[in-house]
Amino acid sequence: MTTPILRHLDDLRALRRTWTRAGETLGLVPTMGALHSGHLSLVEAAKAACDRVIVTIFVNPKQFNNPDDLAKYPRTEQEDAEKLAPYGVDAIYVPDPDQIYPPGFATTVSLAGLTDVMDGPNRPGHFEGVATVVAKLFLQSGAEAAFFGEKDYQQLMVVKRMARDLDIPIEVVGCPTVRDASGLALSSRNARLSPAGVTVAGHLNPLMEAAATRLRAGEAWGPLQAELGAALTELGFSEVEYIDLRRSDDLSALSALTAPARMFVAAWLDGVRLIDNIAV
Repeated sequence: MTTPILRHLDDLRALRRTWTRAGETLGLVPTMGALHSGHLSLVEAAKAACDRVIVTIFVNPKQFNNPDDLAKYPRTEQEDAEKLAPYGVDAIYVPDPDQIYPPGFATTVSLAGLTDVMDGPNRPGHFEGVATVVAKLFLQSGAEAAFFGEKDYQQLMVVKRMARDLDIPIEVVGCPTVRDASGLALSSRNARLSPAGVTVAGHLNPLMEAAATRLRAGEAWGPLQAELGAALTELGFSEVEYIDLRRSDDLSALSALTAPARMFVAAWLDGVRLIDNIAV
């Protein structure tokens, strides 16, 4: 059976009503397409938790602060549908742009605090775009649960806070980061790395894990942070935007392991911005 591809909100809501009348729960997997095993792990989690599953594919222009990055983002709808076919999702929602941002659209969802650090300053407007489009997808679908990867941990925290603050009745579920054999976090942007770049990028996670081990053993964060930055530069990363140690619950900065924490890195390689984070 071919999975239906929905492009209009009316069709999405009509399908949703049939499931609601049957007492079936809906799980939502929001994506921008260019699907990989990380996305498919979210589909598996949604299938295990909910009666019905919809995957959304929408390259959201409002979350790109760099027009060149938006232009280069892969659009692979047919390939994505083929990858989803074995998972038996109930629909793929690929909304036409006017279904998300109709003429005269004038509302933006913004958050304070969580968006003031890391990717917030480095990607102006990004989290406003994320929060706005995700709020719309939550409300359009009426889903009971939505599934996001921990690779974009700051985004996950932003989405959870947005849903809580706006009283959107949905459970936001964080799922573990999926990695390749080297430890590199899977990302749609990885496809833009050169073969040599993939090899270099594969060193990022092992270096982070090694620093985390030393941090747990009592070494000071400041020297470890500097050493990690120097190692990435030596490997060939062209710019290291940040290397941070932050509380896992509110992203406040830490200088030592005084609370449950995560280590975050954002760095550029081959003109591609790579991010990763690990629990410390």
